[in-house]
Amino acid sequence: MTADVIEGVCLEPRIGSHCNNPSFGYGGYCLPKDTKQLLANYKDVPQNLIEAIVEPDRTRKDFVAEQVIDRVMSLVYEGKPKPVVGVYRLTMKSNSDNFRASSIQGIMKRVKAKGIPVVVYEPTLGAPEFFGSEVTHDLVVFEQRCDVIVANRWSDDLSDVAEKVYTRDLFKRD
Repeated sequence: MTADVIEGVCLEPRIGSHCNNPSFGYGGYCLPKDTKQLLANYKDVPQNLIEAIVEPDRTRKDFVAEQVIDRVMSLVYEGKPKPVVGVYRLTMKSNSDNFRASSIQGIMKRVKAKGIPVVVYEPTLGAPEFFGSEVTHDLVVFEQRCDVIVANRWSDDLSDVAEKVYTRDLFKRD
């Protein structure tokens, strides 16, 4: 099991467990733009190391989006005419209001590109929409409206709708 391998690797004191919890990919303001800029700056020079960082991140987001889309399609096959995907928080980690270039945005964009409606629950965002998707601050309404809820990080706030939640957060911690 993936969790067992990660826990085993984390036993090495030089590695530790603080950064080894799967998510939807890397995010943040600097790392995504810096790696892409490095690729652009050195496009005529072999950059296997940078490509080895950027390409798997794209692949992971494609994989996660396909997993979410598959869940939506299974609902369609079960007779639900227009399932709604909920994005629970745009932030990359708990207790943060920073969601610039967060990895969940890449998942959201891929899902929306398939014509699937998306609703965002983000209490720190004052705007009524985000990239053309409705933003709500009412968790109860969000949970009721959404058929699949995508969460980069698990939150006990979602315990009552756990069967709807798609996350890669194995350890339920940042």
